[in-house]
Amino acid sequence: MKNKTEHKKSHNGKGFLCLVLHAHLPYVRHPECDYMLEENWLYEALTETYIPLLSMFENLIADKVPFRITMSLTPTLCTMLTDVLLQERYSAHLKRSIELGEKELERTKNDPDFHATAAMYLDKLNICRRTFDDSYNGNILDGFKYFQNAGALEIITCGATHGYLPNMQCNPEAVRAQIVTAVNSYERFLGCKPQGIWLPECGFYPGLEEFLYEAGIRYFFTETHGILFADPKPQHGVFAPVLCQKAPVAAFGRDTESSRSVWSSKEGYPGHPLYRDFYRDIGFDLDMDYIAPYIDPIGLRIHTGFKYYRITGQTDHKEPYRRNEALAIAAEHAGNFLYNRTKQAEYLSSIMDRPPIIVAPYDAELFGHWWYEGPEWLNFLIRKAAFEQEAITLITPSEYLDTFKSNQVCEPSFSSWGEGGYSEVWLDKSNDWIYRHIHRMEIKMTECATAYFNAEGLVKRTLNQMARELLLAESSDWAFIMKNGTMVDYAVRRTKEHIANFLRLYNDLKKDCIDGNFVSLLESHNNIFPEIDFRVYKSHNDGTP
Repeated sequence: MKNKTEHKKSHNGKGFLCLVLHAHLPYVRHPECDYMLEENWLYEALTETYIPLLSMFENLIADKVPFRITMSLTPTLCTMLTDVLLQERYSAHLKRSIELGEKELERTKNDPDFHATAAMYLDKLNICRRTFDDSYNGNILDGFKYFQNAGALEIITCGATHGYLPNMQCNPEAVRAQIVTAVNSYERFLGCKPQGIWLPECGFYPGLEEFLYEAGIRYFFTETHGILFADPKPQHGVFAPVLCQKAPVAAFGRDTESSRSVWSSKEGYPGHPLYRDFYRDIGFDLDMDYIAPYIDPIGLRIHTGFKYYRITGQTDHKEPYRRNEALAIAAEHAGNFLYNRTKQAEYLSSIMDRPPIIVAPYDAELFGHWWYEGPEWLNFLIRKAAFEQEAITLITPSEYLDTFKSNQVCEPSFSSWGEGGYSEVWLDKSNDWIYRHIHRMEIKMTECATAYFNAEGLVKRTLNQMARELLLAESSDWAFIMKNGTMVDYAVRRTKEHIANFLRLYNDLKKDCIDGNFVSLLESHNNIFPEIDFRVYKSHNDGTP
């Protein structure tokens, strides 16, 4: 693996490609019950995205293929990946899935349309088991840390609980707490400070950079129009970073052409008719007697991951999935993507005073979970880029900043990604009710952090747990789910539970009648951020941000 200096010297192409994978899940952990449907979000992402990505990285290293990828691992995800209870539950989930895979191999043995696909699933599940249980002893975060230390992966952080920061700007202490808590969590998990941050939902507002700079953050990403509408107008658009005016933090903008090719299910690659169809799953198709042990214990049909059909087209009729045909298309699409980025870079380099950087950010869960062939597409792309080094070079934001130290100074504009691009998803009639509660909690937390700054013992534990409950209530995932209309009851329940927990702790604190058993219960259930320090919420009355 080449070190950073060697990487820079090896660049002979017209520009740089910065691949960014945003890996995030909301904090879902329920020790109070044996089964919780929403914990499957983690299990599905492990099987279909995180472990396949690790396997891909391992194969690239083994084949001596140089690569550079930027990847956010959010504090909530890191906490879940390292949680012993969830590790044990995922191992049990894998065991059940492998058992189902063995039954599927037998069930389809006389069906040539499905048998090879059943064998593929069983092989992949066994690889997941070996990777998870044997290679990493249940903690795959060690794998991502290894590739960061090897110089192939640049891991960045996010808001502590993926709180949507523009909607917190009325309470600056809450913004600071999301960022500082995330940086401290990153250091605990990965042993160093993060250089960059994925702003939750790419939400930026002018002035946010001051909190980032204070926390030691060097760069962040923003939606395309956050850069294009910057003041003054950026000379190079989104193809070079800009330094913010109020603090020297670099902002990288998303390239719309790269995004459209991969994100769009209609215009982009994932909608190709030969790719696997996500929605047809045996959890819904097979007889209940057969599938019952592998779905929700109450009999609710859910996705099992065993899907035998390809997209086919805009029709209810679906043709059987053919893995080799899908992989051939993934290779073709990887070549097309590289060709388009190369032509893009060739043009841009002819009108810029430096090689352009094309920033292509995606949700990591797109690769493997939603777009089943996504990890293979990424693998083909990286190998083609390494082979055709004269075309375009993979790079991380910190490497680009190290190479091109002089960048235009301007102020990115308020922006987000998602529908509309200006917070509509996270401030909608379906979810706006949450903010009157969260803002009052933020005010109360600042009040208590200031008044009880020197607290110790049970009072300190209470204040730290209040901070955890507030952070968990602020998660943008709950507002997003309410807006999208999926699993709404769970999102509302989680929001109300954290609000109620916080208010009980606050009232007990103010009445000087803290219930130690209740504090202990919350500490064991909502045990995120063991290193948290409630003092991060202390009021700054000296005019600093």
